[in-house]
Amino acid sequence: MLIAQNLQQYYGGSHILRDVSLRVQPGRITVLLGRNGVGKTTLLKSLMGLVPVKSGEVRLQGQDITRAKPFERARAGIGYVPQGREIFGRLTVAENLALGLATRPAGTPIPPELFELFPVLQQMLQRRGGDLSGGQQQQLAIARALAAGPRLLILDEPTEGIQPNIIQDIGRVIRRLAERGLAANGGQPMAVLLCEQYYDFAEELADDYLVLERGAVISAGSRSEMVSRGVRQLVSI
Repeated sequence: MLIAQNLQQYYGGSHILRDVSLRVQPGRITVLLGRNGVGKTTLLKSLMGLVPVKSGEVRLQGQDITRAKPFERARAGIGYVPQGREIFGRLTVAENLALGLATRPAGTPIPPELFELFPVLQQMLQRRGGDLSGGQQQQLAIARALAAGPRLLILDEPTEGIQPNIIQDIGRVIRRLAERGLAANGGQPMAVLLCEQYYDFAEELADDYLVLERGAVISAGSRSEMVSRGVRQLVSI
């Protein structure tokens, strides 16, 4: 689904991403781990086109999207949930979800499937986003990213500041998406790239993982290797 090769990124004189390569496959959850400030969010923004890479290549379903704009990547099938959620607090839940349909033809209705994944949103359609709890806002941010029916979902620390019961709900939704995708895409398995600080949550969901340190990949593999390779120790503060 997504292949990134040899990505290099700089901020001024600082070398932020150092020859980073990764692969995210349909039906699998790839977890991106690392301490604060190692380049995880920069990597996700680079994959989404919010930050241009200095060199390297990004391909989505075989298509070179390295220089594509963020809206072009969204139209091509990438859904992005940024760190901090970034919902529109003065807009209603329904209006926030409608913004997720910007790449779809005018008049496209909000997919009912979103309310199956996040029932609380249907009860709060006319409530302003800023009036929701942190966990409800995170569910709204994920639903907004799913509205257009992406084939790849990128999430940047979705458990940050969220109560434990909603973390569990979000985990179940992520696993369901990886296994069954969305009805809008024929129920095809979805590729998921999850950046996460909460190690136990990440390990529970991971099919594959990679660890960043100072902008470089220092460990990568399958979930079965996370314990033997000491991944918890690599990312502990």
